[in-house]
Amino acid sequence: MGEFFENSVFFGVLISFASYGLGTVLKRKFKLALFHPLLIAIVLTMGVLVLFRVDYESYHAGAQYLSYLLGPATVCLAIPLYEQFQLLRQNLKAVLAGIFSGVLTSLCSVLFLAWLLGMDHSAYVTLLPKSITTAIGMGVTQELGGHVSLTVAVIIITGILGSMLAQPVCKLFRITHPVAKGIAIGSSSHVMGTAKAMEIGEVEGAMSSLSVVVSGLLTVVGAGIFARFL
Repeated sequence: MGEFFENSVFFGVLISFASYGLGTVLKRKFKLALFHPLLIAIVLTMGVLVLFRVDYESYHAGAQYLSYLLGPATVCLAIPLYEQFQLLRQNLKAVLAGIFSGVLTSLCSVLFLAWLLGMDHSAYVTLLPKSITTAIGMGVTQELGGHVSLTVAVIIITGILGSMLAQPVCKLFRITHPVAKGIAIGSSSHVMGTAKAMEIGEVEGAMSSLSVVVSGLLTVVGAGIFARFL
């Protein structure tokens, strides 16, 4: 099976799509946050690789083409934002303050946990871009001298947890305004959270889309500053 992976250029893509498709079916059928399509896809893909003893390099050789879609997918988030542009203008100050607060909270929490757990500098900077999209976070980590592969894993875990817990957390803290929901979700769980925000409503999705972009830019600057603290 390992040789088949090595000789088949797109088999990694096929497994990834099939696993995600199955996750989507399970989510629609059971309607449970635990059956997040991306989480199911990760578990199933890992299971296939372990079962058939396929090394990661062979899988990545085919699945790497999916990474090319990260940039265009992020850019497409501008569409719902454009549709809610008037609402953005009316709440511009509150939106920017909310995004800035979200980024600052993320960076401060990583700094505190790194200090509490006694992490070294490379592990610390690896976690700094945990709440921004992978396309930006990988570059930030590489620039700061962290572990890029671990950053990708942390970003994905953050996005999955944010998507699963978005609505329960909003209910717990009685966050009902659609703009506030979108900002909270987007600034804490990037693109994966934005997908959930779009399910909740158009305004939530648009504000979350804006948060992904602005949070990414602010984190690029903020991570460079916070990297000096430890």
